[in-house]
Amino acid sequence: MGRKIEEIDSNLKVQTTLTEKDICFCDIRKPPFQIYGLYNSQNEPVFKRLPDSVGQMTNEGVQVLYTNTAGGRVRFSTNSPYVAIKAVMPAVTIFPHMTAAGTAGFDLYVDQGRRSTYYRTFMPPVDMKDGYESILYFPDAAQRSLTINFPLYSNVDALYVGLKQGSSIDAGAPYDPLPPVLYYGSSITQGGCASRPGNSYQAIIARRLNCDYINLGFSGSARGEDVIVDYMAGLNISAFVCDYDHNAPTVEHLQATHENVYRKFRQRSPELPIILVSKPDFDSDPRENIARRDVIYATFIQAVRDGDNNVYFIDGQSLFKDENRDCCTVDGCHPNDAGFVRMAETIGEVVGRALSGRIV
Repeated sequence: MGRKIEEIDSNLKVQTTLTEKDICFCDIRKPPFQIYGLYNSQNEPVFKRLPDSVGQMTNEGVQVLYTNTAGGRVRFSTNSPYVAIKAVMPAVTIFPHMTAAGTAGFDLYVDQGRRSTYYRTFMPPVDMKDGYESILYFPDAAQRSLTINFPLYSNVDALYVGLKQGSSIDAGAPYDPLPPVLYYGSSITQGGCASRPGNSYQAIIARRLNCDYINLGFSGSARGEDVIVDYMAGLNISAFVCDYDHNAPTVEHLQATHENVYRKFRQRSPELPIILVSKPDFDSDPRENIARRDVIYATFIQAVRDGDNNVYFIDGQSLFKDENRDCCTVDGCHPNDAGFVRMAETIGEVVGRALSGRIV
C-alpha cells in the first residue's frame, strides 16, 4: 500500500473550484507519479517533447509544436473513489475538424496487468482559456493503477491530480522493461484527428504491446532536418518508426532527406529496428503518392541490399485497408478513430514483430 495523499506534500495548496471538500491535489512532477513521453519533465518549467536547443533550431512549425504534449502520459495508483485534474494550459488549440477532447483534453485509463482500458475523458470546457479542472468518479474506492494521457495539440505548463484525502498513492503499472518506441512524422503522427488522446495510433499500439513510446509528430513540420534527426538518433529507443512522408514538401525533398534519415539512425544504432512508412491517405492523389512511396521503398530496398536485417517497410496504401477505407478520415487526409485503429493494427503488428523476443 502506498503513502496517503496528504503525506506527499502537506504544504501543497491548489486553488480549486471543484465542490469536493476532501480533495487533495498533488503536482505530478513529484514522486510517486511517473511521467512518460515528455522531455526532462521533472526539471523543465513547462511540459515539452524536445529540448529547447533542438526545438528552437528546427523549422518554425516545430518551434511552435514541440511544446504540444502529444504522447505525454502520467501513471500512478490509488484507492481514491475519484480522480480530478487541474491543468494549467497557456495555449489551447481549436480546430474545426478535431474535437476539443483530442486537442486539449486528458483521458483516463485503468491498467490491469498488461491491459489498459479506457474509463472516461476529462472534458475541457468550450470556453477554456488558461486551463481547466475536471473530476471523474469510480463506483468504489478499490485500488487501481491509472494512466492519464496528455492533450495532443495543446500546451500544458503544469498538471495537478486531485484525490480524496486519506487515499493511498503509489507508483503506476510498469511498461515492459524496454526503451520507448520513437515515432517521427506529420500531423497524423501527432494525433490529428483522434477524438481523444488515447486514440492516437501510437497510444493504441502501446496498450496492445505494453510498451512506452515517444511521439515526435509535428503537424506540417516533420521535414527530416539534420538537427532533429541527429537528436533523435542519439536517443535510447527500442525501435524507430519513420512516418514523415506527408510533410516532405515535394518528392524531391523526400528523395534528398529520406535515406539520409535512415542512415543517420543506422550509423548510431546498427541493430535498431527501423520501420519506414508511407502516407496512409493514398487515395487523395495516387500518382503523387506512388512517387513518394517509391522513394521510401527505395530506401528500404537499398538497406536490404546492404545487408540490413532490421529494416521494415509499410505501404501506406494498406493502412486504411480495403472495405470502408473512405470512412477512415475526417477530411480526406487526417484519420478519425476508425482510421487510427486500422493504422495501429498494421503498424503495431510490425512493431511487435520488430520487438519480438524482447516483449514479455
